[in-house]
Amino acid sequence: MTNINIVKELIKYAQRAEQEGLCKHKSGNFSIIDRSTGLVYITPSGFYRADLKVDDIVISDIKGHVRENVNFRKPSIELSMHLKVYEARPNVNAIVHTHSPYATAFAVKGITIEPVTSEAYFYGKNMELVPYYEHGTEELAEHVARSIKYVDVCLLKNHGVLAVGDTMENALLKATYVESVAMIDYISRTL
Repeated sequence: MTNINIVKELIKYAQRAEQEGLCKHKSGNFSIIDRSTGLVYITPSGFYRADLKVDDIVISDIKGHVRENVNFRKPSIELSMHLKVYEARPNVNAIVHTHSPYATAFAVKGITIEPVTSEAYFYGKNMELVPYYEHGTEELAEHVARSIKYVDVCLLKNHGVLAVGDTMENALLKATYVESVAMIDYISRTL
């Protein structure tokens, strides 16, 4: 049942996100959906990305029923959010949820990041700011799914960033550019 190529891609980009400073320790979560099978591959909850192995990835169906979990890991607390985004956006195959410092600072203050550099065009210049809902809740999942309908990036109030893409590479690149633009926006506001 496991698509080993999807699992390896998921681990590769989850680890890259940490290497690029988009999340630290056990924060953030990453997933890929296999549209041909309807299976969602997601990183486990409370697990260091550097330690991820193939058998640590949790596989569920689109309804959230775990289908494969070799090492008995707990799926990400945000599984419901990922599933609702996949249902809302049939063109999305990958989701990156990070806690990158500059973008998260904007989210904490409830301020959207201005598209001050050309990199903002890669993620569509626009983003939604989702009001605060406790992480892992259905309320958060539903509001994110509504907010992500027409944009590829959301700031989650007091929480972080969610970026989507047709591939994991594109989703991560959008999250990377959001952080870069946020840093430049922040610095330019202080000058």
